Amino acid sequence: MKILIADDDPQILRALRITLGARGYEIITAVNGTEALNEAIAHRPDIFMLDLGMPELDGIQVIQALRGWTLAPILVVSGRTGAAEKVEALDAGADDYVTKPFSIDELLARIRALTRRVPNEETAPTVRFANIAIDLAAKSVTRNAPTGNELVRLTPTEWQVLEVLVRNAGKLVTRQSLLTDIWGSEHISDTGYLRLYIAQLRKKIEPDPSRPRYLLTESGMGYRFLPDRDSS
Repeated sequence: MKILIADDDPQILRALRITLGARGYEIITAVNGTEALNEAIAHRPDIFMLDLGMPELDGIQVIQALRGWTLAPILVVSGRTGAAEKVEALDAGADDYVTKPFSIDELLARIRALTRRVPNEETAPTVRFANIAIDLAAKSVTRNAPTGNELVRLTPTEWQVLEVLVRNAGKLVTRQSLLTDIWGSEHISDTGYLRLYIAQLRKKIEPDPSRPRYLLTESGMGYRFLPDRDSS
């Protein structure tokens, strides 16, 4: 498995190249944002590890550029510990966020978790309900309209919320679970932020957002995706 590590600290690059290389990963490195994109195009890595404070192009710009053509997991490894920076990176398209300094055991666990998220045909079907189709492999939502299929544009965070609910169709997903999975354990009390994303999703995929049929609220507990019985 190929991992692209982009960081302007040569000591971190050297340490991660040695440590991860010893565990069988093929490591590609870059010292700035422009080089990271060039190496990404040349090598098509399976996972990206990006610092935010890189020269030329910063980490957010690199994430946005990568999300234009790849669905490969992106792990941000940064010394920026503020909640705003984490939210900005996740909203831009990052899948996970680790703050420096970090333990190698934690980093390896995050890499393994991201590897398990890589979709395949068996674990990522297309879910259909009403006039909506959710393709978990392509990470896309389309609506069947009189003029043909229309793409429903979601932000990266809206997609993350929807994906968790769809993969647990029919099951209660607690607010704490959603907040922890998407934003981290330090955000388990940010229920208002989560309600905002649920409201936005309902506007985009519910036939009548004021009377949701598919994205249901379980009062005081969490949310449930309830597809039609004949949904596939």
